[in-house]
Amino acid sequence: MPTLSVVPKTPYSERYREVAQTLPGHGRDWVRARREEGLSRFENAGIPSRKVEAWKYTDLRALAKVEFQPTPAADALSPRAAELVAAVTGDDHLVVFVNGRFRADLSALGALPEGARIESLAAGLESGDGFVADHLGRLADLPDRPFRDLNDALLTDGLALRVPRGVTVDAPIRVLFITDHEGDPVSHHPRLLIVAEEASQATVVEDHRGPDGQTYFANGVTEITVGEGAHIHHYKRQSEGEAAFHLSTVFVHVAKDATYDSFILSDGAGLARNDIYARLDGTGADCRLSGAYLGRRRQHMDTTTLIDHAMPDGTSREVYKGVLDGKARGVFQGKIIVRRDAQRTDGYQLNRALLLSREAEIDSKPELEIYADDVKCSHGATVGEIDAEALFYLRARGIGEKEARSLLVEAFVQDALEEVRVDAVREEFAALVRTWMENAETA
Repeated sequence: MPTLSVVPKTPYSERYREVAQTLPGHGRDWVRARREEGLSRFENAGIPSRKVEAWKYTDLRALAKVEFQPTPAADALSPRAAELVAAVTGDDHLVVFVNGRFRADLSALGALPEGARIESLAAGLESGDGFVADHLGRLADLPDRPFRDLNDALLTDGLALRVPRGVTVDAPIRVLFITDHEGDPVSHHPRLLIVAEEASQATVVEDHRGPDGQTYFANGVTEITVGEGAHIHHYKRQSEGEAAFHLSTVFVHVAKDATYDSFILSDGAGLARNDIYARLDGTGADCRLSGAYLGRRRQHMDTTTLIDHAMPDGTSREVYKGVLDGKARGVFQGKIIVRRDAQRTDGYQLNRALLLSREAEIDSKPELEIYADDVKCSHGATVGEIDAEALFYLRARGIGEKEARSLLVEAFVQDALEEVRVDAVREEFAALVRTWMENAETA
């Protein structure tokens, strides 16, 4: 078993030493071993620099300079945090995490179908739950994923969701993450563990919020197993404060005739990166990755995806659109791999960016790596400004410049929003885009 004696003393190893005995599952050998192995890998690799190809366009030096403390538990909510919880309405099953920890008193799970199960991951680690032990880390096994390793070491809590065979959870499951802290920079490392068994269905909506002006580091990992013939809709809203760092790594396994459908709407954090690694490991598997990112001032937003077609007759579709104002920077790195046995694969990838200022930037790197000979794959990337003729047309009909620009941006993003299959979520995201435009200002 790796030991910390061979690991250099860095701020993260020091934090681990300080809190190790308080972390959930510390008394269980397999949990402790997993944490120490993850920390050892992270410390040996370090925070990646731009010399690492996968991080070529995203500079993490600002993250590396900050010494983050563990986020303390919050017994009482600030007025602002309480408003955020109160604002979440509807028929959703609501699961609330504050500072990375499950809050049963704020959650409202509602009545779930028989056999469906939602619980705190910390509780599963403490109890030695067989479901958690069997699935934690099973998908997150790709090498060179340093922030997955850091999450392994320092995860405090998260969501464990099991949807049993043939069961449909009709109402969306909303997982609300709120950072509610004032003071020194803090970090939390949540984990989502989602298993949809054969012919099951569910919708999961992640919702990440945090205060402006507070520096913190949210480092999440999600593992999703989509069983044969199952359908998972996985939607995410990331609206954290612009002093925050938000890094997310998602691992997805899609089985025969199953569908994984993802959409990420990101308008928050000073530096945000969403990594998705999806493996289509069954005949007829379907994967849809889409999203929209809205950046202004000096925000940096990175979307990195890898879809691995390992079996025949699989389909994948990616549509990402970005709107960048001020000195914001966007990154899209999308790769599709088609293995030798994955004949009759149909893959489509599109990334389009709209620059509202001359100082905004976008780096786009679409890739196809194909080893089969009977495939249909395409990719494209475009960058442009608001259409001057369309803007003139709207203004000539009495529409003010700000409103006209807003209408054109909404129309641009709407194509991506059409990928969201759940009406209520699509309407919520469209309203967020409108609000972002109303508040837009170039800096």
